[in-house]
Amino acid sequence: MKAAAVFLDRDGTLIEDPGYLNDPARVHVLPGVGAALARLRSAGFRLIVVTNQSGIARGLIRPEQYEAVAARTAELLAQAGAPLDAQYHCPHLPEISGPCECRKPGLLLFRQAIQEWDLDPARSWWIGDNLRDVSPAVQFGGRGILVSPDQSAGEPGGGLSTAPNLEAAVRQILGKE
Repeated sequence: MKAAAVFLDRDGTLIEDPGYLNDPARVHVLPGVGAALARLRSAGFRLIVVTNQSGIARGLIRPEQYEAVAARTAELLAQAGAPLDAQYHCPHLPEISGPCECRKPGLLLFRQAIQEWDLDPARSWWIGDNLRDVSPAVQFGGRGILVSPDQSAGEPGGGLSTAPNLEAAVRQILGKE
């Protein structure tokens, strides 16, 4: 049987989002994230990060800076018992670099991860703090959870749900699996 995954947005979902993060010393994992991801890993989920990084196209983040931040993120999560399986990123911004298929909600990076990790998208989950992070779940027959501290926003519709934070999203996932 193919593995299930949780596709995770990075900035604002796993780590603090100071905007165009280019310094690994500024990586701060959000409260409860490490323990929540460790619970997913223990339940057998692959942990796959997919992130838009338009700061690269804007010239605000050099590729090597992105890699250093990604490595620091992975290191901090591994220390919390939640090693990531993979990280994928889109470095584009359509207004600068032209259209691409990898910028979320585009599906290219998700298709790549599904193929490379032999994943079952219908058993997988998408979690992020923006609708573009979770809307691909609908295309793949999976389930998405929009992490939004403002629960007054209501349900996003289309089979997607909301949670106030990643810990609550993980409780939803583990309660249904």
